Amino acid sequence: QVQLVESGGGLVQAGGSLRLSCVASESIFSFDNMGWYRQAPEKQRELVATITRGGFTNYADSVKGRFTISRDVAKKMVYLQMNTLKPEDTAVYYCNARKSAFRVVDYWGQGTQVTVSS
Repeated sequence: QVQLVESGGGLVQAGGSLRLSCVASESIFSFDNMGWYRQAPEKQRELVATITRGGFTNYADSVKGRFTISRDVAKKMVYLQMNTLKPEDTAVYYCNARKSAFRVVDYWGQGTQVTVSS
């Protein structure tokens, strides 16, 4: 059973930075994509950033230029560096891993709260 464990959330003032970490229970190369999603109160979960097995990255328009997704294959970890945080970035952030060899299977972490105060 795949497990994803996030860490690094917290409370930060607007303009500040946080780095989220996600450790997987198996090699991150076993996944086609890994990424970060977020869900604010009373809103749908939305994509923040993804990275493919080949290392290609994709970002939501709202975070381009401020957030950076990266990975450490040896440590089985994916990171989200968040700079110039805004109050609208406040949400629960979820680590995601996807396998799609025969059918799409998504794995999720438990989530970590990020709160940005104005």
